[in-house]
Amino acid sequence: MREWLWRLLGKDAQAIVLHFASGPESRVRAMYEEICQLEPSREHLVVCWRQPIGGLPCITITSRADLRRQLGRKRVGLAPFLLGRHPLIAMALLTAPRRLLAFNTRGERHHLRLATAIASWLFWRGVPLDRIWLRPAWWPWARERSRESRASITLQGLALTGKPRVAVVSPYYPWPLGHGGAVRIYSMLREAARDFDVFLYCFAEAGVETAPGPVLEFVHQAVLFEMPRYREPRWSSLQPPEVCEFRSTALTAAIRSGREQFSFALVQAEYTQLAPYTGDVLVEHDVTFDLYGQVRAAHGGLSAWWDWWRWRRFEMAAVRRMRRVVVMAEKDRTLLGAGNATVLPNGVDLQRFLPAPELPEFRLLFIGSFRHFPNVTAFRFFYEEVWPIIRRAVPEAAFEVVAGPDHERYWPDAPSTGDALTVHGFVADVVPLYRSSNIVLSPTLVSAGTNLKVLEAMAMERAVVSTTSGCAGLGLRHGESAWIADGATAFAEGVIALLRDPELRRKLAVEARKLAETEFDWTAIGRVQAEMWRSL
Repeated sequence: MREWLWRLLGKDAQAIVLHFASGPESRVRAMYEEICQLEPSREHLVVCWRQPIGGLPCITITSRADLRRQLGRKRVGLAPFLLGRHPLIAMALLTAPRRLLAFNTRGERHHLRLATAIASWLFWRGVPLDRIWLRPAWWPWARERSRESRASITLQGLALTGKPRVAVVSPYYPWPLGHGGAVRIYSMLREAARDFDVFLYCFAEAGVETAPGPVLEFVHQAVLFEMPRYREPRWSSLQPPEVCEFRSTALTAAIRSGREQFSFALVQAEYTQLAPYTGDVLVEHDVTFDLYGQVRAAHGGLSAWWDWWRWRRFEMAAVRRMRRVVVMAEKDRTLLGAGNATVLPNGVDLQRFLPAPELPEFRLLFIGSFRHFPNVTAFRFFYEEVWPIIRRAVPEAAFEVVAGPDHERYWPDAPSTGDALTVHGFVADVVPLYRSSNIVLSPTLVSAGTNLKVLEAMAMERAVVSTTSGCAGLGLRHGESAWIADGATAFAEGVIALLRDPELRRKLAVEARKLAETEFDWTAIGRVQAEMWRSL
């Protein structure tokens, strides 16, 4: 429209970019800087609710009338805002409904338009931008298709010794020990190497450098496959999407070739999603349909039911097909109802995790990679509902969190270090963190399998405060070897009681160490695995 016509309508000819500060200050600044680079010639203003943001050209408002008055003749050409729950989002919708540019928690942006109504709705609902345009494999006009592994590398380890040969298939390379699953696979490989020649087949994420570490001291070969690229909506397949994400004909062919060349006595798959690669041994790190059943019970809805149903269908069929299934606890064997199941619990390295005297502080520790969604659920519960109660009662308490590698990717809005909270990403050695802590937390709300971090705390003689599900299958007893409480108030009261009573902390910690020594030594668990393999 010509400049004279805008003047006739009482508006400026040059449209401005009106940013709506509808989220945390750090994200507002990132949004502002990004759009300024894209639109350097326009005037930029930031609409703030009641409180301005320092260093930015702000309009502070308390109502839409207030915004209209301050804008005056200015015309809005673009209205960026952050998705979430904030009064300024409604203000953006009313002020510039045809100029909306939404940013999600991942920092992705999308123009909200009627022309792309479905995509705009999906983006608003939180679907990642790269998944909005996905189509099922059976859809004839899919823009892109899934792609299987195309490349692999082979790392040479120990020379063959003439012992029975076993292949282990893993969804990742078990080094560094950034989460509980890697700890278990690494520890069991180490124990297996005493009696078997072990071959490792696994996937590696593209662009992520894999350091061989000491794994090659336990295996003859480690064959790392490129991660498949799965490009379909997560709801669209009868098989669980996690199974589809690890589908690889190249890996299937490599295992078949290995059987012929090296005469594998058996092939063991780690995690349910890798069950298609063997019919020998499946290690159920957790009963996955149990996990999704808990989500379904807590939240309901068709999506939760669909996840639970297809996981149960797939998992029960996989369990029936195996010669032997390994579970973490008796509860898991009961859930599966499988006569071919053997309990091989998670363990702990008792030589590495040695008891150490407490420091005279009030330090709490939570360890759990955010890649595993139950850890995010547990941390949110503690931080949002429990931690404020503890802070009011024990202001000097400090809280440390080990959230694992790329934790911002899995929960972009997670709180950062500050105000007695310290957030770590990947930590190569967690032993110093256990030593500096007084209480280790396991506030798990949704859980299956057993918690390795609780076992490490037990071995380090640190008192554990856990929900019932957080320490399930470990034999801990409330008031004897741990403090077990469900619900925010009860959990907070347990932490506060232990912070104020060092003798009780000490009693629980000593009893937990005794339990770890008698029941959860990796060496003893490795011997049971070796006997099971020999029997097959």
